[in-house]
Amino acid sequence: MKKVQSLVVWICKKFTSDQIINLMEELNLVLEDKYSGLKPKDAFKEKHPKYRDFSVDPLAPLDYSKFDRSKKNVTSKK
Repeated sequence: MKKVQSLVVWICKKFTSDQIINLMEELNLVLEDKYSGLKPKDAFKEKHPKYRDFSVDPLAPLDYSKFDRSKKNVTSKK
């Protein structure tokens, strides 16, 4: 929360009241998804960076129905 407070102090020092109101209106438009290319930072992705980050094995799983089960592939020594 300290970062937010520091930002508020900085904004108050740098901008006039009218500029701050305009800034708040623009930020509301961002939060309402009115800007297509601008999105707020996703806190969930920061907390869980590996969520749904997986790769699919390009090889298909073995299909045992294609193998003839009547023949045994095991060689026995006598």
